[in-house]
Amino acid sequence: MKTLLQFSRLIDAISEAVGRAAIWLIMIIVLISAGNAMSRFAFNLSSNAMLEIQWYLFSAIFLFCAAYVLKKNEHIRIDVIAGRLSERAQNWIDVFGILVFLLPMALMIAYLSWPVFMNAWHSGEGSPSPGGLIRWPVRLLLPVGFALLILQAVSELIKRFAFLTGAGPNVLAKTQQGMAK
Repeated sequence: MKTLLQFSRLIDAISEAVGRAAIWLIMIIVLISAGNAMSRFAFNLSSNAMLEIQWYLFSAIFLFCAAYVLKKNEHIRIDVIAGRLSERAQNWIDVFGILVFLLPMALMIAYLSWPVFMNAWHSGEGSPSPGGLIRWPVRLLLPVGFALLILQAVSELIKRFAFLTGAGPNVLAKTQQGMAK
């Protein structure tokens, strides 16, 4: 279990680093959006590339922060019933949810999105809009984002099993304390 927990900490560090970096993309999007709006109104100039880069970056934020949000236990939960159960029961519910819902969905999307990226890469797919961007970078975001989410799900499973076997703390306790405040 010690080795698995070290692996979990490595995954957590990756999710933390990627998530914190992706947060800065919000500032970049705001600057691009403001610059594009100012050039459109002040100089009657607009750029399809600037519009597209905004949604590329928004996609990156959403996909790269999914693992970060899971790591922080800030994902959406419906704790009406589970919140009243014991810590062990709550962790078992998370194990079930990760194994039955999260991992199969994330694995399927990562698997199915890879050929879409490869097709865009090999064909040099570009935007249908004049002056638009190439599409393979945004197509790559999907398999990479879901690969990060899969890794974080594995880390969460390790932490849940560590708690359930008495080898680690209850990672859900932080969430419960935050809700009580």
